[in-house]
Amino acid sequence: MNKLPDLWLYNTLTRKKERFEPLDPANVRLYVCGPTVYDYAHIGNARPIIVFDVLFRLLRHLYGPDHVTYARNITDVDDKINARAAKEGVSIEDVTRRTTEQFHKDIAALGVLEPTVEPRATDHIEEMKALIEQLIERGHAYVADDHVLFDVSSMADYGQLSKRPLDEMIAGARVEVASYKKNPTDFVLWKPSKSGEPSWDSPAGITASGRPGWHIECSAMSAKHLGEVFDIHGGGIDLAFPHHENEVAQSRCAYGTDTMANIWMHNGFVQVEGEKMSKSLGNFITVNDLLETEKFGDTRWHGSVLKMAMLMTHYTQPIDWTAERLNEVRKSLCNLIRFAERFSGELESVALDHFVLEALLDDLNTSKAVARLHELTKAKAEGEAQIAAGLLSKSLRFLGVWDGEPADDIETFGHRLETGQEARIEEQVQLRVQAIEDKDWAEADRIRDALLGEGIQLKDGKNPDTGARETKWEIKR
Repeated sequence: MNKLPDLWLYNTLTRKKERFEPLDPANVRLYVCGPTVYDYAHIGNARPIIVFDVLFRLLRHLYGPDHVTYARNITDVDDKINARAAKEGVSIEDVTRRTTEQFHKDIAALGVLEPTVEPRATDHIEEMKALIEQLIERGHAYVADDHVLFDVSSMADYGQLSKRPLDEMIAGARVEVASYKKNPTDFVLWKPSKSGEPSWDSPAGITASGRPGWHIECSAMSAKHLGEVFDIHGGGIDLAFPHHENEVAQSRCAYGTDTMANIWMHNGFVQVEGEKMSKSLGNFITVNDLLETEKFGDTRWHGSVLKMAMLMTHYTQPIDWTAERLNEVRKSLCNLIRFAERFSGELESVALDHFVLEALLDDLNTSKAVARLHELTKAKAEGEAQIAAGLLSKSLRFLGVWDGEPADDIETFGHRLETGQEARIEEQVQLRVQAIEDKDWAEADRIRDALLGEGIQLKDGKNPDTGARETKWEIKR
């Protein structure tokens, strides 16, 4: 058996880059926190979906598709969901159903693979209750006022993931100040349900019906589908504390393990046009806004452009999401695709280029991989260019930013011609043809330049069948 190349990943837990060694090469296990389904996913939510899709693809390439398990959950019980249902006057089930469907539709347009398993919180209530009972039995949780809370003081090394001072953890814990708590940092594992909220029979002998806290959900779902200890846990940097810190606490204390996941990976923030994204600033951009509306940059954006825009920055670094950046990415991606389109052989006969894989093996360095894709387009000799185009095609498909769609379709995606504009363009084209026949070059150039100013480019050529002169037009950016 050939030795696999080394994969190095930055581990938030140890604050250093480490060589990845799976617990079981026959079943490499990855867990990523998915959406809370109460609203459209915004572009910040999309970043971990894209980042860990590339990691999933890389792990499948290294270990085989049948030897990688990727779990990405759906949180469908949460205060935000309850509030949205009450605000809209609809059922909680209606909110979670349509929001989940919209999430799946939006991320499919980004060219991501489906996870191996997509557990829903409401399907794992019994596992959560069993985990809570185990924490109480081991002395790490207590019952107070129909709540079950995790006792942070019972864990000597609580805080090792985020490495925050106690006062910062208290300030950032996002936990309710309550008289029944032993410590300010203690967090809810289970709480009583209010009228109209989802509810289940409670654990720990509590007679009132209730519902789980946020953190316990991921601990229970990851353990069921990946085991008590697994390989990689991922998510946005905003989840490192308190969510991931509390996941670690629950899982380790319940199962008596030294760790929950061997490697913790966190992607950086996304800001919009130089500012933190917020609804009050009016710069809150959803994936659906970008795909289906003209709210950002006065156009709709192809999913491949959005994905490539994420990959051109290393996943740990922040991204400034701008219309100018997307325009540059669209042009760059289409240039790559046009070069790749020169390849006409069987893709299966072309191996992934080593230097692209080399970049990904170095802590998922997609920005370096993209830069190396551009190097392929510098091949000039016919034979070298043919090989380079094949490698480029294979690499773009591997990253999930191209599925064979013509570059022209990606470039013109979102450009809507006004009513009657197409007929007027055809009329102008025919007038230019007549001007050329009349040798009125000034008029022909005037029409060409006027159309180009509208984003319409003319291409003169000959009909391959008749040899007659003809002019075609296309929308350009």
